[in-house]
Amino acid sequence: MGAKNKNSFQKWFSLSRHLRRFGAKKIYNELSMDFKNLKKQIISDGEIIYTHGSSNSINGHIDDLRKEFSGQSELCFLAAKLIVLIRREFKIKENFKLFEDLWEHEDDYLLKNLNTRWLIASSDTFSDYSRDEGIKGLSIASACLINTIKLQESERFLYEDKRMNINSEKMNKLNNHQRFPLFDGLSVFKFGTDDTIRNMRWRLDRASKENVAGKILLEVFLRLQEFDTTYKRARKLHTRKQTRWW
Repeated sequence: MGAKNKNSFQKWFSLSRHLRRFGAKKIYNELSMDFKNLKKQIISDGEIIYTHGSSNSINGHIDDLRKEFSGQSELCFLAAKLIVLIRREFKIKENFKLFEDLWEHEDDYLLKNLNTRWLIASSDTFSDYSRDEGIKGLSIASACLINTIKLQESERFLYEDKRMNINSEKMNKLNNHQRFPLFDGLSVFKFGTDDTIRNMRWRLDRASKENVAGKILLEVFLRLQEFDTTYKRARKLHTRKQTRWW
């Protein structure tokens, strides 16, 4: 297994963790939970520009994310802002309660209007913080499904033909941090360094400690690493130890 998730003691002494939360209080204090009104407010920031990675500045990151929601309502953007605050560990309990309230009251709207990227980000948030084991399990299953497809479609993007020869030009562009869209807000997996599957593995590890279904799910995932699947092929291209998922 590669890098382990930091414990609370290690996180407390992480300078980058504190820097990434600086300014979160202002964003939190300005949150509106007037769902009806937020649905009427449409963001008009011109062309949609997707983020790739995140700024250490939470204000800069929120500003960048806003461009993703151009043409959508402030309610959809609220879901993203809550996820950012939770991921940066600012008032997790309070923000997750707001997140649950949002999904409880506006699930039909969010399901219809959030793209796949933010649906999966929502699933990840439920899997990390929900106290309902059924919700956590199904949330992880959602992430497993989409991440598997993401890997497969990223492979199809990268390889030139059925002999699985790598297109060196595309690989070089990925290594130079260029973003290539797949579909519905998702982008090509960055072979070599991407942390998506490592993060999913951490969630699977936690799920495996909850019940027998979690144990089976983790075992199936581990077996996929040993056979000629997209997971095993991705391992061969992965170079960054800190983001290994095996």
